[in-house]
Order: sequence, then structure tokens, then C-alpha cells
Amino acid sequence: MCFGAFRLTLRLCVKSIFPEGARFTQRRKAKLKAPRKMKGIETLPFDSSPDGQAIFPGDSMKNKVSDLLPNSLEQFARTAEAVAATTRKLEKAALLGEYFQALSDEDLARAARYFAGQRFALKDARTTNVGGSILAEALSAATGLSLENLSPRYVRLGDAGDVAFEAVAERGRVNAPSLTLEQTEALLARLSETRGARGKQKLLVEVLTRATPLEAKYLVKLLTGDLRIGLREGLVEDAIARAFAQPLAEVATANMLTGDIGEAAARARAGELTDVAMRLFHPLKFMLATPAADLNDITRTMPGEFFVEDKFDGIRAQAHVQDGRVAIYSRTLDEISMRFPELIEPLRALSTDAIVDGEIITARGEQILPFSDLQKRLGRKTVSADLLKSAPVVFVAYDLLYVSHRVLINDRLEARREQLERLFPLTGTLRLSRAKRFSDVATLDAEFDAARARGNEGLMIKDPASSYKPGRRGREWLKLKKALATLDVVVTVVEVGHGKRRHVLSDYTFAVRRSETDGELLNIGKAYSGLTDAEIAEMTEWFRAHTVKEFAHGRVRVVEPRIVIEVAFDRVQPSNRHKGGYALRFPRIVRLRPDKTVDEIDTLETVRKLVEGNKQVDNPTNQ
Repeated sequence: MCFGAFRLTLRLCVKSIFPEGARFTQRRKAKLKAPRKMKGIETLPFDSSPDGQAIFPGDSMKNKVSDLLPNSLEQFARTAEAVAATTRKLEKAALLGEYFQALSDEDLARAARYFAGQRFALKDARTTNVGGSILAEALSAATGLSLENLSPRYVRLGDAGDVAFEAVAERGRVNAPSLTLEQTEALLARLSETRGARGKQKLLVEVLTRATPLEAKYLVKLLTGDLRIGLREGLVEDAIARAFAQPLAEVATANMLTGDIGEAAARARAGELTDVAMRLFHPLKFMLATPAADLNDITRTMPGEFFVEDKFDGIRAQAHVQDGRVAIYSRTLDEISMRFPELIEPLRALSTDAIVDGEIITARGEQILPFSDLQKRLGRKTVSADLLKSAPVVFVAYDLLYVSHRVLINDRLEARREQLERLFPLTGTLRLSRAKRFSDVATLDAEFDAARARGNEGLMIKDPASSYKPGRRGREWLKLKKALATLDVVVTVVEVGHGKRRHVLSDYTFAVRRSETDGELLNIGKAYSGLTDAEIAEMTEWFRAHTVKEFAHGRVRVVEPRIVIEVAFDRVQPSNRHKGGYALRFPRIVRLRPDKTVDEIDTLETVRKLVEGNKQVDNPTNQ
């Protein structure tokens, strides 16, 4: 691995701690109620409101919060700290519920979004585009600490918000709380409207200069999109339901249909959850499948008769169609319509409004093309005519969530399929996934081999009676995949992980030997999963003791190539990313191999043979 100057290394480190990306929406126009004081939490009067032009309008001292009310960002942060301090879900829900009850309708909507990790609601496509470099530069300017001073803190603390708290606390100047939730919303809106890193940085420097340590901590956490306080959106829904004595299912449904957990919270308070209509053009979360351990697992889980479909090697996509408008969303809930322009007109031609769940794959006629062709289309804002021709895509539909003004997610899968079959043909740019009914699990081996011969990953097995559960992974849908092979490789570079693994070395880059006679090590992949926490902790100590060179203050380490691991993967394909010229798709560690030495690992020739095997699957002679 090669890094440039120290500045570039620092930026790489900062970027890994400050991930980019966000999803947003308009705030709910609800009647503003006077904030109420919270029981058991010290609260004082707040006098500040934005004028639409400045985040801190008027004289700065007049905007200081001498009394702390619930609508201050500081009180939001204190509540978040209390939530983070307990692992009990009921206690988290109770803390959130008490806080929510003390807020006005508009601040309730804001707080619900922020606790769900959303800077704005999902139905709003705005994004702040504030990345790690902008945040780091702004924090440096606001605190007087150099980037070189901040960098080791990122490695030690592993959380950008914690770094902001520590840096602001050390600044030596004591600020009074000065941000409300409404001002926080105004800042996010201004950031989304501001073009260029310099303008965004200027806004953040102004706010961080005036911020308290807790305000800075949670503002940065909001901008990075992860509060890391042990909350999921479902727990926020539960807290809303408990706080306002409403059924959890109705709160969750309102959130799903409106695309705004803030509006769902305000509706829950008003008792207006039952008259919510579906709004298209905000993505619904995708229902997920559980990996099947083996055929016996399928026998134990599925009813006597079940659906079997090919598992496609593409990207999950959700198409929304209404009144001539078309939008396509990815599994990460981002709009990707512009990357697949050839799908827009066929979708617009559907006979009714609809939300369709499916897969985008590369295909030429009936021949499925390899995923590496689809990769050329990903991440692009515009697609050239040459790329449209060389990597043509199709949309394969396999579920219908909404049609003709009716939500279908609670219907049985077989009923949803019947309506889907009326909308989509079996061939063409838009095509229906073929679903076969099976009753004998023993025949799935042959069906799996046939799916692989068609260029697909494996099989999907679905219960015909299953409802569609957005964002849930259950056992009503199973996926059957078999690893292409395993390789014995040696670890060459390790990195600090993320989330709960931000203090251990859990990300392993690995290599094979050039040949049986040439021991040069060639990197071919990177694995993040497969080992237990205990194994990762043990290996972290070993890697620290056997580091050859470190970058980014120890976040990235070149290590002695002595730890052999066995990795499984789904596919191997040519790649310029690694020196070996190949890359493994979805590699995961099967086990440590302390019984093997680096002289016994696999070679590049083994990898080349696997690539040839891929080609035979992708281009079968009988198609």
C-alpha cells in the first residue's frame, strides 16, 4: 500500500472517520406550541430565533441561552447522552418519550428526525455534501488546533463527534448554549444550498466557534449521519408510540407512507395516524432475505410449497411511477435514475402508478452479463453513449408494493405476484423474474446449478404467504448462495474498523504468491468479517507487535506477512485496484490458518483458473 504526503494521509484518515452522504426533507408545517419544561431535567427560558439569513441573528450575546429549554440543541444533546448511557431499550424509549412530550410540534418533528439519524426526512432529496475534509478543516479553524493535532484524536477516539467535543472543550473559551433545533435545521438547509467546500466550511466555522462542546459533538454527529448512541429508527418509532399512547404499528406505517418520521411523530401526538395516504417518490426500505445455511434449513423454514427465483447478480432497485414521473432508488435509498436513462421511458409506459421492487442487471437479450460490466455504470452522474451500448441494463421486477392507489405490502406474496405479472413481460428491458413453485427441497441443487449457468448468483426461496416487511430481514425469504471457492492468503495490511470495532484492527488486506517459485506477494482483496470479537482482539495485539510501518497515526499498518487466513468469496474478476490484477467479490474470512505458513498460500495461477471458471459460467456455450 502506498500513501502520498502526510497531508494526504491525514485526509484519508479524516475521511474514514467522517463518512459522507445524507438524506433529507421538508419540515412539517404544524402549529407551534409553547415548549414545556421537562420533568427531572434542569431547563431554563430561551430567547433566540433565526431570521432566515443568519444562523445567529442580531447581537451574539443576546442569543446566548441563559435558560435551557427543550428546543435547544444542548438539551437534545443531553438527552442523547442519557440515551447512550443505558443499554436497556425501555429506558432509552422512556428518555426519548419524556423529551418528545416537552417539545412543540415542529421541534418534535425535528428531534424525531435527528434521533433517527436523518438530517431531514427521507422524502426530501437534499444533501449537505459535507465530507470529512470540510468538517476537519472547520473544526481546526474554530478551535485553533492543527490538522496534525486532530488526526491522532480520530484514531484514538474513533468518532468524529467525540473529537469535536474534546477539541472544543480544550479551546479554553466557555460558550453558553446558543443553538436551537430550528437553527440547526436552518444550518442544514444553508449547507445544502451552499456550493463549494469553502462556503460550507465558513458556515461551520461560524457555528463551531460559538458552540459548546456538546453542541459541537452532536452537530458533527448529525452531519456524519450516525449518532452512535444505540438507537435505531425502529426504537425511535417505539418511543413515539409510547410517549403519545399510539399503536406502534400505526406509527411505523405512517413513517413508511409519508417518508418522514417527524411528521409521524406529530401525527401520533394529534392522534391522526389512520388517515395517512401513500406518497410516492420517497424510497421505502427494502425487505431483506436471510442466508440459508443449507437445504435442511430451507426444509425447516418453508411451507410445503414455496416460490423459487434466480438470485440476480446486480443492484437492488425500487421504481416509482406516477403521472408520467419516474424515479429509481437504490438499496441505500439514493435516487439513481440518471445512471440508467434507458429504463425511464419503459417504466413511464406502465399502465398504472406503481412502486416496484426489483434488480438492475446488465444483459444483452437473454444473456446475463457479468457484474463487472454493471460496475462501470455505478457512481456516474452521466452515462456516455458508448457505455450505454457496451453495458446495457434491464430491470427485473420481482415484487409490487403499490399499484393503482393501493398499498400492497400486507397482501400475500402470491397475490402481489399476480398483479405484477399483469404489468411486466418475461423478456425485454423491463422483465418479470420467473418464480417457480417447488415442493421438493432435494431438487434445489439442480435448480441452483441452472441458475449459475444462466449467469446468476444462486436462488431466492420465498414463502407465498409472506407480506412485504420494509427494512426487515426475516425467514420468509431465504437466499441460497454457495461460495465459488476458498483461498489461503496472507494478511499484509490491517486497518482500524468502524462502529463497535473502531478501537481494534479488524479490516485485513490480503495477498497471494505470484507463483510456486516466486514468493512476491500480490494483494487481491480486503475482508472485514468472519472472525469473532475475541479473535479480532487477539490478532490486534499481534499486529501491533508486528507492525512494519504505520500510516495515519496507526490507523493503517503494514504488518509482517505471517498470518494466514482462509477466505471465501462469491466471484473473482479482473481489477486494477490491486497489484495482483484481480479482486474478490464479497470476501469473508472463514478461519485463521495457524497451521499454514506464507510458503503454503495460494498463487496467482489459482486465481487465474477461477477467473476462467467465471467466464464459462458467464458465457455458457449452450445459450
